[in-house]
Amino acid sequence: MQKIEHTLTIYTENQIGLASKIAGLFSRRKINLECLNISPSEIEKIFRFTLVVIESEAVMKNLVRQLEKLVDVFIVYSNTNEEIIWQKMALFKVPTQNIIKNAKVERLLREFGANTVVIRDDYTIFETVGQDSDINKLLKELDKYGLIEFVKSSRIAIIKNSEGIHKKVMDMEKNHPIPDPIVNEYLDKKNLIFDL
Repeated sequence: MQKIEHTLTIYTENQIGLASKIAGLFSRRKINLECLNISPSEIEKIFRFTLVVIESEAVMKNLVRQLEKLVDVFIVYSNTNEEIIWQKMALFKVPTQNIIKNAKVERLLREFGANTVVIRDDYTIFETVGQDSDINKLLKELDKYGLIEFVKSSRIAIIKNSEGIHKKVMDMEKNHPIPDPIVNEYLDKKNLIFDL
């Protein structure tokens, strides 16, 4: 079975310890997470985990079923790179004296769509957004100018053929309305009487 890169999108409630549960599921199966990103989704109180895994299709199907069994998980999508639009962000810190008034650096930044974030006497920070290959090319070029520091984010991704979670949540609420709270005079704190 051929292993390929899959992006998992997991919609969950925001519960303490859920990230550990999800990571534990991968750890027990000896599956390495290439990257992990957790962020709010388009619906308040629902979070989106984006994970990248290199595995076979059969293993991924089984993994999705196992993830969907977790109590706080609403839905899980597994997609190949062709089925998503994805990006990463990177920051580069370079000594200002090595790049000031250097036309090569300006052309390089334009070529990679990089922006200047901070300019100080001792260093300048650039940012760019893109695919790993482009970020790595810019990293290699900026290394020639005495790169001080570099950081790259995890993947963020949107599924091409998805309506998102909003419609699914609305459909769930329509099909399974939340019942009105039960009114019980004995459970109402105001009516509790303690005999001493």
